[in-house]
Amino acid sequence: MADVDLSFLAICVLIPFFFLIFLKFIVRPHPVTIPIKSRHVFITGGSTGIGLALARLAAAEGARVTILARNLEKLEEAKTSIHRSTGMDVAIVSADVCDFEAVKNAIESAGPIDVLVCNQGVFEAQEIDNLDMKAIKNMIDVNLIGNFHLVKAALPGMKKRMGREPVSISFMSSQAGQAGIYGSTAYAASKFGLRGLAEALQQEVIADNIHVSLICPPETETAALLKDRERRPRLTGIIISSSPAMQTDEVAKIALNGIKAGRFFVTCNAVGMLLSIATSGCSPQKSVLMAFIEIIFIGVARIAALCFQWTWYKSIEKYHAQQK
Repeated sequence: MADVDLSFLAICVLIPFFFLIFLKFIVRPHPVTIPIKSRHVFITGGSTGIGLALARLAAAEGARVTILARNLEKLEEAKTSIHRSTGMDVAIVSADVCDFEAVKNAIESAGPIDVLVCNQGVFEAQEIDNLDMKAIKNMIDVNLIGNFHLVKAALPGMKKRMGREPVSISFMSSQAGQAGIYGSTAYAASKFGLRGLAEALQQEVIADNIHVSLICPPETETAALLKDRERRPRLTGIIISSSPAMQTDEVAKIALNGIKAGRFFVTCNAVGMLLSIATSGCSPQKSVLMAFIEIIFIGVARIAALCFQWTWYKSIEKYHAQQK
């Protein structure tokens, strides 16, 4: 009986062990570390919120930081704030990411980029019936098309760099880019689009040792969020409360660590991790351990996601019943 128990135990240990070895051969791209110190980190939307927090962290780690935004006055304030907290100077450049020529000129003036963080974003939580086409187009242009402008402008310099050290392009998506949420039709469409861009781009640039990250934070406590909470539909607030809001410094620290680790999915809390597992599909995965976790728990994650969906739709049913 003891021999049977030992054999069963050996099988339980050996099967995962050999499965991990198998995953090590097939997981792509290979793991990588992105150096930050003494390298050029270019951050859009860098005058406020997560972008400003990222710029502060990168500067503190010895990076040469450039921040881009539209408002020159806010850029100057951000530059002063970063110098006051870190003792480091950052370069600032004013441009609208919706204007390709302006973006191209800004990046050429800043010089070759090692770490591009496409962080700009706008959002307006409303049912599609209450969104005008100008607001819809603005979210798509800033949140999605603006990223194409940045990548198109930055890639030539990134590919021609003298050294072959790994470099990075990251996109600031959202948990609304992992699961559609009531009141976020246009915003979710723009953030879901970033995933397709990121996955395809990673295949196109891996031969140049360029690594892509997709950052998916929950709601983050910013001035823009405070304004949005005053206008958003009640149901949006109820459903979004499934994933508590985080502070900008928390998100920035997790995001920068994810970029440095070369991770494709960079999630910021347990809900984000659950969503990344449930929706992993054909996305790149550099971690053998994370690939193993995805395979083992994808069914459980799907059940949990269905439970979330159940609570969301119950909230919608209850709300409409009350309205009637």
